[in-house]
Amino acid sequence: MSASPSLSSMSHIVTALRSAGCVFAEDEAQLLVSAAPTPADLAAMVDRRVRGLPLEHVLGWADFCGVRIAVDPGVFVPRPRTQFLVGQAIALARPGAVVVDLCCGTGAMGVALAADVDGVELHAVDIDPAAVRCARRNLAAAGGHVHEGDLYAPLPATLRGRVDLLIASAPYVPTEAIGLLPPEARVHEPRMALDGGADGLDIVRRVIADASRWLAPDGHLLVETSGRQAAPTAEAVARAGLVPRVAACEELDATAVIGARRG
Repeated sequence: MSASPSLSSMSHIVTALRSAGCVFAEDEAQLLVSAAPTPADLAAMVDRRVRGLPLEHVLGWADFCGVRIAVDPGVFVPRPRTQFLVGQAIALARPGAVVVDLCCGTGAMGVALAADVDGVELHAVDIDPAAVRCARRNLAAAGGHVHEGDLYAPLPATLRGRVDLLIASAPYVPTEAIGLLPPEARVHEPRMALDGGADGLDIVRRVIADASRWLAPDGHLLVETSGRQAAPTAEAVARAGLVPRVAACEELDATAVIGARRG
């Protein structure tokens, strides 16, 4: 059962959210109302949102590729733009594919891919224990395996040379740009999920450098990046012995660099 505020209180919620800088105040108000069991819960949720918590942390979930993904407090919130990378991965996937999701956060990419491709063997990795706990909840229904550790280190050695799709939305914000992020991200998401080093590509380059050892023949690496970082990312993919291409979606402001292993 959700709280059912009067029209006047709904107007009050919208006004409060808009005053706090919420661009989609009306939509957020409806989501909060539908999620709150009682008026007291609703008031507390509105207060948390007005104080700057990400909407997904307040609700406890995010809609990603049409799937509801649990999002725990302090865990990186899956971005709408990342749905583009998932779409690119689905286009390359085959039933029964072996998929590894590095820097998985909530596990949203793996969940969305498993929902669209039959029989995938799914492995996800994150270094953040809070993210790992969240991803394990999200991936349980898909039979996914979630590993805690640094990139490839915790993966079973038996996966080497068997991975059909290696997907990664690794941190790619340059260190000096962290302060320019909205407070929702800067204050309430873990720094390790945002900071990609001086040029934003420190972790991305590490993902790329070791990818060929894990990819199956004709496997693919897909990494999310920005339009500005696409060229150096593609160059790193080529240096790693993969055939690079850049895919972009203007509507979502999304860029993915895809590296193909040949033979």
